Amino acid sequence: MRFVQSVNGSLGDSRKIEGNSISLLVTLIVIYLLFPLRACAQSSASSGTVEGTVFVSDSGVPALLPGAKVILKGSATLETETAADGKFSFSGVNSGTYTIEASLPGMKADQAVTIVDGADVKVPLELKLAAVATSVTVTATSSNEAEISTTNVTISEKTVADAPNSNERFESLLPLVPGVVRGPDGRINMKGARAAQSGALVNSANVTDPASGSPAINLPIDVVSSVQVITNPYDPQYGKLAGAVSTVATKTSNYEKFHFSIQNIAPRWRNRAGTIAGLGAATPRATLTGPILSDRLAFTQSAEYRFVRTPVNSLPPFQRDTKLEGFDSYTQFDFTHGSKQTGTLSVTVYPQKLDYMALNTFTPQPSTADFRQRGHEVYAQHRYITGPDSMLISQFSYKTYDVDINPQTYEPFELLIDTTEGGFFNQQSRSTTRYDGQESYQFAPRHLLGAHQFKVGVDYAHSSFNGMEEFFPVVLIGTAGTAIEQITFTAPTHFNVGQNETAAYASDQWTPLSRLSFNFGLRSDSDTVTGSTHIAPRGSALLTLTSDGKTLLSGGAGLFYDRVPLMLPVFADLPGRTVSMYDSNGRISSSTAYVNQIAGGLQNPRSTSWNVELERQVTSTFTARVGYEERNTARDFVVSPTAGTEPGVISLSNTGSDSYREFQVTGRYQIPRATVNASYVRSRAYGDLNDPFLFIGNYPQAVIQTDGRGRLLFDAPNRFLIWPVVAGPWKLNILPVYDLHTGFPYSVENEYRQYIGPRDDRRYPQFSSCDLQVTRPATIHAAGKRVNLLVGGSAFNVFNHDNPRDVQNDLDSYTFGDFYNPAWREFRGKLVFEF
Repeated sequence: MRFVQSVNGSLGDSRKIEGNSISLLVTLIVIYLLFPLRACAQSSASSGTVEGTVFVSDSGVPALLPGAKVILKGSATLETETAADGKFSFSGVNSGTYTIEASLPGMKADQAVTIVDGADVKVPLELKLAAVATSVTVTATSSNEAEISTTNVTISEKTVADAPNSNERFESLLPLVPGVVRGPDGRINMKGARAAQSGALVNSANVTDPASGSPAINLPIDVVSSVQVITNPYDPQYGKLAGAVSTVATKTSNYEKFHFSIQNIAPRWRNRAGTIAGLGAATPRATLTGPILSDRLAFTQSAEYRFVRTPVNSLPPFQRDTKLEGFDSYTQFDFTHGSKQTGTLSVTVYPQKLDYMALNTFTPQPSTADFRQRGHEVYAQHRYITGPDSMLISQFSYKTYDVDINPQTYEPFELLIDTTEGGFFNQQSRSTTRYDGQESYQFAPRHLLGAHQFKVGVDYAHSSFNGMEEFFPVVLIGTAGTAIEQITFTAPTHFNVGQNETAAYASDQWTPLSRLSFNFGLRSDSDTVTGSTHIAPRGSALLTLTSDGKTLLSGGAGLFYDRVPLMLPVFADLPGRTVSMYDSNGRISSSTAYVNQIAGGLQNPRSTSWNVELERQVTSTFTARVGYEERNTARDFVVSPTAGTEPGVISLSNTGSDSYREFQVTGRYQIPRATVNASYVRSRAYGDLNDPFLFIGNYPQAVIQTDGRGRLLFDAPNRFLIWPVVAGPWKLNILPVYDLHTGFPYSVENEYRQYIGPRDDRRYPQFSSCDLQVTRPATIHAAGKRVNLLVGGSAFNVFNHDNPRDVQNDLDSYTFGDFYNPAWREFRGKLVFEF
């Protein structure tokens, strides 16, 4: 049994430390932590390397498996995951006897490993069904044929548990991947793509909202095994996207014994001016897993309740919080049948309500809206091993996602220079469903001018969307305190739309030479909204440049076609608007009615991308990688008004485009008690700025100006990221995360919300934050029983750096250019009981 207790605190008036000082302090801390460990590593002459591959095969050429979790247990516990070529490596392992385990859902392998006098060990791990996994003893042999696994972008189960995570959500860990940032709107942007342009998968099932295209699922983090970002998804099984893919794998249920855990049983209190002012957060969660039928059927049940108040620190103390309340439930059944079949069935339920959505310095609580969601997903997957190296995978998912957005009051919505008054101007209700079935088959290897591994698949999905939109009058108040513009809307509208999508793909992993491999693929997509079919070729290559296997050159290119979110086909059915201008005497001087129109019909956005990477194992403990990638998207969706006609037109079209360029340098330094991950990314995200979901999404903007081009809202040209995983002295587990990047861009406006000068040509101050989690295991004896403890805590924004989240961008304001709402330093304690 496992109990976790958290305590929360914050310091709002702590002295701020400038960015240069912070950088210096973080550097000194890292040097302080790592120097004695490095010295220890250098003094140990008896350390070796454990490396190998994970595969499925009874005979013939093995099928190498990426993404398998590999754990080395002994005097120290190390964890990694196999790379795209199925390889793994542990460096600097001290002499001794270890157990090495590899696993994928429903499959497992384990072996004993002995290292003598620093010898290197090569361990091939053959995965078999969990019920029939075997154990093999491997003796150490010295070898000069060192191999290297490519740097992956997978966040392992151990990192999910040990990394500082302010809201304890798996998506909050995605920014640990170079090129992934949380934008100023709080949404995750991967590799220069908007949230609605990227893919989101849980156990290979699409979990995006069919209406908006954005990720829409909540999982208790206790069931998450790993989180991965596929930055260049050249495998043709990935489609309906223009950017990267995030994919989450859940833990396999325990076939051997029952395990129960309960966490966060104590609430966190809200601190206002040094006093307790009610409840700040309560997030208890519990998980039960265990066998139903021995070695045949097992289950996992996890549930959490979330009550969280999140402050906007520039507002009055008792009017500054958003309030989230939700319940997340995840139920999973895993089964095996003989030695050939495994399966998974899961049900996820995630209702949630968020009061005062999009609260900020210039929009107080009465002028915000409340957000309500209801959703569930049913998922099933069956895996049938048809031969030593072949497998049939069948998958089905059913997802619903309903949203209601309601204003606090129905008073007129007034946009003033420095604040907002009245109730929010939009009310909407929508419900969506999606059925999705997939079949894929991996053939046994074939040999013709080398080895070939073929894979084919088909996918069918049906989505439906029903909704209602209503808009209320909006008034703009100028510097004189009088109305200068008014926007009124036609009657509320109701709409519904359905879509059928089909896809088929085929791929071939061809290895003509032992040091050269290619992956070729072709994907076909069609849908009934656009009435079109698209063929997307993709390919990648991996070349081992040196005979020692320590230098790898890889690259690829591909064509991608994005999905069409279902809120776009109904754009013309949304209420129209009339914009009226007032003169200095308060009379209407002009008025223009606008209708919504889809210009030229809808098309699927098209993205082309390519990348090249060079990776080198510089020493047995240090690996470096340098890479460049480029993505260009055409036919992107844009909303823009056109005046001068009668009536005026607000058009939705495919005339937009955007581009992303990235140069990346990453390094990984492994020593016996620490692994340091560091990266520098130089990037540029540029394109059209009138994203339709700024005006028809969950929180629409009232004023629609003419589209323009500039740096995208989440553009951060320079970013440095470092996160060491340290096994410190006194059994301390230490994981700091330091993130330093250029501030996000913003545009200048006047009192009419018209853009002044170039778009997004100004920036927030440089962002600098250091988060830290430190824990330590301990043991006590109570009532004659041994109780394992894990004690420690987390700190967020350790140096209390001023990272503002709001800016006064109205040129007519006396406070123009001032920044507000910094994220203050926050502390949380942690206490874990394990029985």
